[in-house]
Amino acid sequence: MNLEIMPVHGIGHVSEGDDLASMIMSAAPWLRDGDVLVVTSKIVSKAEGRLVDVPADGPERLTARAEVLAAETARVVAARGATRIVQTHHGFVMAAAGIDASNVDKTRLVLLPVDPDASARALRAALRQRYGLDVPIIISDTMGRPWRNGLTDVALGVAGLDAVHDHRGEVDPYGNELELTQMAVVDELAGAGELVKGKCDQVPVAVVRGYPTTPRADDGLGARALIRDSSLDLFSLGTAEARAAGLAEAANLPTGTGPTAPDPAAIDRAIAVVGATVAPGTVFTHVTDPATHDQLASTVPGWPAAANTLLLAAPPTPVDPFGLVRFGADVHRLRAALAAEGLPSTLLPPPPGTSATAALAL
Repeated sequence: MNLEIMPVHGIGHVSEGDDLASMIMSAAPWLRDGDVLVVTSKIVSKAEGRLVDVPADGPERLTARAEVLAAETARVVAARGATRIVQTHHGFVMAAAGIDASNVDKTRLVLLPVDPDASARALRAALRQRYGLDVPIIISDTMGRPWRNGLTDVALGVAGLDAVHDHRGEVDPYGNELELTQMAVVDELAGAGELVKGKCDQVPVAVVRGYPTTPRADDGLGARALIRDSSLDLFSLGTAEARAAGLAEAANLPTGTGPTAPDPAAIDRAIAVVGATVAPGTVFTHVTDPATHDQLASTVPGWPAAANTLLLAAPPTPVDPFGLVRFGADVHRLRAALAAEGLPSTLLPPPPGTSATAALAL
């Protein structure tokens, strides 16, 4: 496979209502079927009128930009100082919702296209209907990457090309079946196009020639195929935000018991976590002997029928009123540590005749 990556020079300034298909064909009459057209989202946004007026400088500009960012944000993923990593209404996770102030008048901001996949489909249709060309379209923009410095272009909209090349089920040269490999080929092509477009050269379009694919007869699923479902997203919040959410959940722990007996090692870990923070002399005991467990559990008022495990909690003695308050806080620390291990718990009175002041059912 030999790839050519060619810049499209001469497109010039783009304004609202401009005909991108005509401008691209005038600048690149050498386009041919099967070429992949990589178009910077900014000129799509300009042609579609996705610009807002803001003050040129001063605190008024910052206020106006913050209002625009809020309107473009579906949820905040992470915030550090003035920096906001957010999920847009499209589903993209980007710095500042992709709002751009470069290569535009100082009194304007450029927003992302409302529907980049639809923009790609419209441009592909125009080139096909008016010029007889069948070229896949990628609408690209710049993003950062978690855990890596630097930026790269990725696909926001796609038409005529599968966004992902799925290798799952294939066998590698060593006989290993591939189970997870799904290549985001449109992101790779977008990044390739950026190599010849640049950020300051006013080259908003690139052509990738020689990519071994036949354009789809239909437009395909588009770039939305790249957006990970929230249920599969292991990194849906920034570190500080996830920690804050965890602390908030720890302040409002529900009661309950698990469907199966918990892993004793998980209970030991939870007890060890709080061991250095509880009041000296406070003791948490995991009742592991089956006969002792059954005997004690049968005397605990309100013991849940579905509970599998008993934890006894005893404060230091003697204990004063403040010590009891501290003991309650320490029991809650243990419940939070258990919850961090995925173990729900229910706080109950202790078994009669024991030194415990509280019992936990798991």
